[in-house]
Amino acid sequence: MHILILGAKGMLGQALVQEFQDEEVTAWDKEQLDITDEQAVGEYLTTLEPDVVINAAAHTDVDGAEDDPNEADAVNGHAVGNLAVTCADAEIPLLHVSTDYVFEGTNEKGYTEEDEPANPVNAYGRSKLLGETLLKETGKNFWLVRTAWLFGAQGKNFVDSIRERTRTESALRVVADQHGSLTYARDLARALRELITDRVPYGTYHLVNGGVATWAEVAEEIVRLLGLAIPVERIASADYETKARRPSWSILRNTKRPSLRPWQEALADYLRETHASA
Repeated sequence: MHILILGAKGMLGQALVQEFQDEEVTAWDKEQLDITDEQAVGEYLTTLEPDVVINAAAHTDVDGAEDDPNEADAVNGHAVGNLAVTCADAEIPLLHVSTDYVFEGTNEKGYTEEDEPANPVNAYGRSKLLGETLLKETGKNFWLVRTAWLFGAQGKNFVDSIRERTRTESALRVVADQHGSLTYARDLARALRELITDRVPYGTYHLVNGGVATWAEVAEEIVRLLGLAIPVERIASADYETKARRPSWSILRNTKRPSLRPWQEALADYLRETHASA
């Protein structure tokens, strides 16, 4: 099976390259293909003729998207439309990765695959919703996979940030009123592979590690796993200013695929695996 991975230098992209190492993989990042270039997308994909395209490319700077929403829309929105049209025309299955931020984040019970996203609270979420909309309007054989709160090697993430702060701060102030679904990039990559190899029906899927937590609870678990005695002060979002607003209840419920392991187990594995380089 020939897999084309777009966004191959990103956190998820690198996890996917590792996951598919026993298959034929073409790993492209923006240096190889600018997915906002509609003509280039058409030419490159029809020439390459992969069996599956996985789009892990994204503009992921949530705060930066507030300053440049057009760039976020170009990468997260219109480029997805380019891929959807080309893949549909060439009869190539497309797996596109989206986010919990397409929802407004007011449902304390969380969102299932059947819930229609609406009213994202920031520019990043709106750009990802634009991509989903164009995919559904112009795509043919596709999996739309939403995930959330991604962490892993080879990329900026909350877990590494907290670990770094434990080296320089005597106490950690962490937001405790944002709830979400933590997800290990390696676990997600494996679940995405299973989605393809199990030949599951095309459609929308939520893939996150099991359980719900606040950022403060994740920080407390990191401190515990590292064997540290650093206190975590739980604060409100209003006490931690960011350019982009974050949803309060950013919980994805997986109702269609086997559950991924609990986030605590995935976090423990990640911290052990990266201990030497941390």
